[in-house]
Amino acid sequence: MIRPARHIRQLLPAVLVTFTLGACAGEPAADAADPAAMPAEMDHSQHQMGAGGAMDSTGAAAREPVTLTPAQERALGVTYTQVSRSPLETTVRTVGRIEASEERLADVTPKIDGFVERLHVNTTGQAVRRGQALLTLYSPELVAAQEELLTALRLRERLDAESGPARDNADRMVEATRKRLAWWDISDSQIERLVSSGEATKTLTLVSPVSGVVLDKPVVEGQRVRAGDQLYRIADLSEVWVEGDVFEQDIRFVTEGSVAHIEVTAYPGRHFMGTVAFIYPIVDRGSRTNRVRVTLSNPDLDLKPGMFATIYFDVRIDDDAVVVPMEAVIVTGERNLVFVREPNGTLRPQEVVLGPAAGERVEILEGLVPGEEIVASANFLVDAESRLAATGGGMPGMQHGISEAPADASEPADPPEPMGAEHDHD
Repeated sequence: MIRPARHIRQLLPAVLVTFTLGACAGEPAADAADPAAMPAEMDHSQHQMGAGGAMDSTGAAAREPVTLTPAQERALGVTYTQVSRSPLETTVRTVGRIEASEERLADVTPKIDGFVERLHVNTTGQAVRRGQALLTLYSPELVAAQEELLTALRLRERLDAESGPARDNADRMVEATRKRLAWWDISDSQIERLVSSGEATKTLTLVSPVSGVVLDKPVVEGQRVRAGDQLYRIADLSEVWVEGDVFEQDIRFVTEGSVAHIEVTAYPGRHFMGTVAFIYPIVDRGSRTNRVRVTLSNPDLDLKPGMFATIYFDVRIDDDAVVVPMEAVIVTGERNLVFVREPNGTLRPQEVVLGPAAGERVEILEGLVPGEEIVASANFLVDAESRLAATGGGMPGMQHGISEAPADASEPADPPEPMGAEHDHD
């Protein structure tokens, strides 16, 4: 195989000789300094060609078909591939953070004013189970409500043998006081103990509504609290969320219900499987990303809120896409081109419309049909010759291609005969 640098050195003598002979055989060039020798007018296309090469109707650099011999193809390293149809899949990757599931969060708040008499769970991060005692709360309002219930019960007992409006009123009073205690989160078992004992309790015990981990505990013993104050925040971490931001151009590939692969640095080589549960309806204007929520089972509590995670979405772009290697496409900034090999060997520039890329392949939306043969490598060299041919400046003796090296480039060309040698006198 001829190396590119050696090939150029072999071409140079032939090119110089060709241009020299062409200049000698042609008409003498007009003197650039002589205004009379210059054309009176120059049209717009000539201006374009002189400034930066030939232009097509769209203003982009024009290109012409190229013909290469087998030797030239080998020298340049030109290879070919066929346009084909196949499923096109890709992986969308983003980073995210593990969060506690909002659906499994619970805040413990009192519904009455009072004072914290004792904390049964007094540290953040402590695991609790559903129904476990969290704290005891002393409340004068609670004591008064219990006394009202006991009074209503005694009144109903005295009127037990009677009937009429007085007994009905006693029944309604008992029912009303029981409801008030229930609305203050007094459990049925606590109310039954109150009824059976006949004595009011000084404190109210608040219990955990869920099993989980204490995420926040802004309360201490002896603190005065008001109705609605947050005393505990408890999260069930058996299922967590992973939220990540997907770029705007990739969000159409991610759908609710699709599978996601999760990796965290804490467990290298370990993969967690999740499901896309929600795609936020708003795109961030600054980062041009769309937030996606993935739900993830976490039975062993290995995944902890605050951990960073990498999210992978395996998506299928098209089940039957027209695809070519990405290397075969020339992206000029104005259009996308490939070179199609015609049956007679001519390489024809063809504009194409690109779809999504997947690894080293890209979908072709318009411009190619399956079965066509295109240039797969060295296409930038072919494109350079195509543009040179469009300007009419191709090398003499070439068929819009790159001339081959002389048969024996190592032999120097014969030096030109000195001028006037035929006039030498004896």
